[in-house]
Amino acid sequence: MTDASQSDAVMHGQVLPSFAPGTFTPDAKASSISTMITAQGAMEAKLMLRHGEQQLLSIIIPLGLLIAFRVFPITDSFGGIDAAIPMVFAVAATSAGFTGQAIAVAFDRRYGALKRSGASGVPAWAIIAGKIIAVFAMVCLQVIVLGTASFLLGFRAPVSGILLAFVVLLLGVAAFTALGLTLGGSLSAEIVLALSNLIWFILLAIVGWTLYSQGLIDVGWLNLIPSVALASGLVEALAGSFPTIPFLALILWAIVASFAASKWFRFEG
Repeated sequence: MTDASQSDAVMHGQVLPSFAPGTFTPDAKASSISTMITAQGAMEAKLMLRHGEQQLLSIIIPLGLLIAFRVFPITDSFGGIDAAIPMVFAVAATSAGFTGQAIAVAFDRRYGALKRSGASGVPAWAIIAGKIIAVFAMVCLQVIVLGTASFLLGFRAPVSGILLAFVVLLLGVAAFTALGLTLGGSLSAEIVLALSNLIWFILLAIVGWTLYSQGLIDVGWLNLIPSVALASGLVEALAGSFPTIPFLALILWAIVASFAASKWFRFEG
């Protein structure tokens, strides 16, 4: 039956014939949730890992900081390289989760990439889940590269402390990713480009000043700043104690930022 005759049949109230499942090939239907998330996550991860600016912010700059802290004796007065490593990981997590995602999402909105992805049938939550998976893929690369470099530079920690620090790191990444999606999904690309880099420098400066002035243990009200809370939590975790206050601070940031992202995130801009 042609499209024209089918339309005429519908208009005249005729009953169209039904066909058993499998009559036509391929049998088009929506993919499962796991398939959609896996495919979207794999695509977003490839795009993120291939992006030069993402590599610069997330890998090269933190690795350069790590080497600089080892070569120059600027960390000797506050614990040496062992005290600087948690700060480096906090900077790396901020770069991957916040700055990188904010800029990527903002320009995806500007050029209509998110809108086209939504028009293809991919639900909004799958797109967001894919971007979160991409960030975690970048974090795994950071852990491998920066962790290997730290080991070669002489850093040692108990296995239990490393595992707890990894959990704290993932929580911090979740908080920064939610913040990045909030910023990138609500403002114009030009504003996000300037503002995200400015915030990144401010967060880096604050955690560096905290490390230099008093160290990253028992930082008090400075735990309200997410970069400081993450760095402080990593220090305490690597020392073998559970970082209660930094942990709670990061959970609070993740909840608040996730609520803000769900409320203000737009796929067009």
